[in-house]
Amino acid sequence: MSSSHENRVALVTGAGSGIGRAIAERLAGHGVKVACVDVDHVRAKETADSIAESGGQSLALAADVRDREAIAAAFEATATEWQRFDYLVNNAGLITMSSLEDLTDDEWDLVLDVNLKGVYITTQLAVPYFRKANRGAVVNLSTVEADVVVSSQGFAQVHYNASKGGVKMLTKALAVELSRYNVRVNAIAPGPVPTNFLPGVDLNSPEVLAVMESRLLVKRLGRPDDMAAAVSFLLSDDASYISGVQLPVDGGWLTR
Repeated sequence: MSSSHENRVALVTGAGSGIGRAIAERLAGHGVKVACVDVDHVRAKETADSIAESGGQSLALAADVRDREAIAAAFEATATEWQRFDYLVNNAGLITMSSLEDLTDDEWDLVLDVNLKGVYITTQLAVPYFRKANRGAVVNLSTVEADVVVSSQGFAQVHYNASKGGVKMLTKALAVELSRYNVRVNAIAPGPVPTNFLPGVDLNSPEVLAVMESRLLVKRLGRPDDMAAAVSFLLSDDASYISGVQLPVDGGWLTR
């Protein structure tokens, strides 16, 4: 797989921490030059520095996926630095832990704008680069909650489910649209992964673990590198006949 990635260029959003950082580091380990984009420039630079320390090539770029001008500048900086563009990973996302009754319009707009509109904006701005190269690959980050509702706290996060259900369908539509430029578009649906993504939720607590393990066929929580491995595969030439799918990377969560 590493040979199929050699010297290619990727832009990864939300690359400053968690799954995004793991994706950026794994791709760099396979020879990909990685533009690490995050709303927090300090965190983006931490990821880029980690890649550089391991002998890889990277850029640290600050951009909010809701900000069209900032994302356009990130693409321009990437293309200027490496004179090509191959992969886009739409990883940036967030959640707020509000029930339907407590959910505000501002929270709804924030989560939908980052998780769904951000994928649309970033992918749309990548199109000129894909069109010029007449090739490429995109992987979006969805979740098992695009298919099922997880309510371990007694209520769902309806705005989050709606946003990620949208990512699943947007992935299919983008795969159709971008096929004319020989660009494949897929998504992964992570299961439970202990990062700082869920505010106020400790996935390693005994109570939460009990709920998780009752659903998981692989009796452990996921790791960021599990997700990164799946993303790396879907971007690679090994997945050259795969487009328009959402791949669960969930330890069997969706099986039952």
